[in-house]
Amino acid sequence: MDEQIFPPARILGIESSCDETSAAVIANGREPLSIVTATQIEMHAQFGGVFPEVASRQHIKTVYGVIEQALQQAHMSLSDVDAIAVTLGPGLAGSLVVGVNAAKGLAVASGLPLVGVNHLEGHIYSAWLRPPEMADLPPAPQFPLLALLVSGGHTELNLITNHLEYQRLGGTLDDAAGEAFDKVARLLGLPYPGGPSIQEAAKNGNPRTFQFPRSMLEGTWNFSFSGLKTAVLRAVQNFKNDPENLPVNDLAASFQTAVVDVLVSKTLAAAKAYGAKEILLAGGVSANAALREGFRKHSPIKVNIPDLSYCTDNAAMIAAAGYFRFVAGHVSDLDVDVLPNLSLS
Repeated sequence: MDEQIFPPARILGIESSCDETSAAVIANGREPLSIVTATQIEMHAQFGGVFPEVASRQHIKTVYGVIEQALQQAHMSLSDVDAIAVTLGPGLAGSLVVGVNAAKGLAVASGLPLVGVNHLEGHIYSAWLRPPEMADLPPAPQFPLLALLVSGGHTELNLITNHLEYQRLGGTLDDAAGEAFDKVARLLGLPYPGGPSIQEAAKNGNPRTFQFPRSMLEGTWNFSFSGLKTAVLRAVQNFKNDPENLPVNDLAASFQTAVVDVLVSKTLAAAKAYGAKEILLAGGVSANAALREGFRKHSPIKVNIPDLSYCTDNAAMIAAAGYFRFVAGHVSDLDVDVLPNLSLS
């Protein structure tokens, strides 16, 4: 598909795959007209992670209010949009059902087409969205792209040869990078979510204090972070008789640097091997400042990194991906069901 001949369309996006209830209106796959997100982070912090039943109940309470606010922000009614895009998966089944049922109800009531979207595809298309502070559209990412999807549930490399065309090269064999951040944060006594907590602690730490392992899994494009997590655990256990002197900042900085080294080096190697024109970084962990800087500093080719406002789960990215599916004729039936284990390719 040629980017220059895409028809105009305004898409209402709905996202509820985990603990964010979000709705947005996006024009032409790139222009944000509105975005409203109700977060549950504080609610789940007491559990040290997302509690699925609590998440789904909260989605039920907030989903229609969030959708209404998104339409109001865009100065539109439902009749002004061309289609409704919603996350089908992957994600928590109970959370996904809330968003999908809301989207189905609106589609039936309005007669608008329903477009089911893969949550991971949404993260990819966050790179097409205009950052809120920019007046003009930046150049669209150029194919072929080498995409690193890195989040709490996924860490994988995909070659993207055109819109909606993905080839999975490899992924994590155990913990995803975001999951490793959360688990290590708990080991260090840092609050949930682990990514921001470790990033903050690492600012005052020495990344060379601990020589943690980098599992490169040579000969594959896969990742493994379980050995790194175990190494941090052992380092923490060395201070069990002196917990007050646990060097939290140094441990956080050393751990974060090890993760960044692996993600950057493997992604750059894959981009070179497959002749990618550009790299695309997406997913919640793409908000990590050290990871962003690692790519900017070491990549010989352009790296597309979404605006921080689009890194965590949001409906703008779902509407953006939904636009490209909609103009390609990919409309879902109204009996479409949630797919908690949906893969990208």
